[in-house]
Amino acid sequence: MIVEGLKAGYKLQTIGSSEEVGVYVDAVSGVSFTLYRNEVFGIAGESGCGKSTLIKAVYGYYEPSLVLRGGSARIYGAKGEEFDTTRMDRGLLEKRVWWKHMSYIPQSSMNVLNPTMRIRDHFAEILRIHVGMKKGEAYQEARKYLEEVGLPVDALSAFPHQLSGGMRQRVVIALAILLEPSLILADEPSSALDVINQKVALTLLREKQEALKNTLVIVSHDMGVHGVLTHRMAIMYAGKIVEIGRTADIFWKPLHPYTKALIESLPRLGDKSKRVGLSGSPPDLKKPPDGCRFHPRCPYAMLICSRAEPSLREIKEGHYTACWLYSEAVGEPR
Repeated sequence: MIVEGLKAGYKLQTIGSSEEVGVYVDAVSGVSFTLYRNEVFGIAGESGCGKSTLIKAVYGYYEPSLVLRGGSARIYGAKGEEFDTTRMDRGLLEKRVWWKHMSYIPQSSMNVLNPTMRIRDHFAEILRIHVGMKKGEAYQEARKYLEEVGLPVDALSAFPHQLSGGMRQRVVIALAILLEPSLILADEPSSALDVINQKVALTLLREKQEALKNTLVIVSHDMGVHGVLTHRMAIMYAGKIVEIGRTADIFWKPLHPYTKALIESLPRLGDKSKRVGLSGSPPDLKKPPDGCRFHPRCPYAMLICSRAEPSLREIKEGHYTACWLYSEAVGEPR
């Protein structure tokens, strides 16, 4: 997938003194990145930085108040098909792209199952619409997938509320991989689970990615998840990507000051020193600051940081950052 200049946010309505006034929250501002086949790509950043909005925009899932302002998100199918989710209406996405080429595991996904449908019918509906499979055959396919994700066969006849949170999450993962899409977007797939079920869900996603050799995107504020699972990752701050690179490079030698702060906040075995967080708070995305959006909190801020926005540039091979600390000539800190 290639994402270029993607802009999306929330158009909110507030009641003014005399009339209704529209307010725009700039949640994703000119984001660009490329996803490769057979990789696990992570998106990290603190809460409210735009991670979930970015995934929804890439998927083409524009719920009321979420609007597209520009850019493109092109996905390529296994047979070379090209789809731009920013140029397709919902009906066309549901018919041609979702589930078959790209699937989405939303936050708290264990709560998105239809409470009035048995688990087997969730599978049957997808297989009927996208494959034309009859109900009996679809039930057999559902049985196979439940066994693969480690669930008992009798879960097929259960309603979602009759399963535990961890079991429901595994059902959602099984649904996401049902048609073997080339891209799976997982938004905080383990955040609502206990530690044991977190490991089960994340291991299951990674094993299925390795088996299908597709692309898996994991959105998480937990840097530990990225350190264990992802090959490459992007760091988001206030609606923008500030760093992209191989996960090992970002952990061992982060470039952007915000990334450095995230890494330094992680606990380390045997290190009892006090962790010091960043001063200040993320900016109001209804009116983001000029220049680099991180400059009000940055310990290295210069005059140019408040006046001009840095572009995302390759500093070392495969390692990009958007920061005025690095000169264009040699890619070293000033």
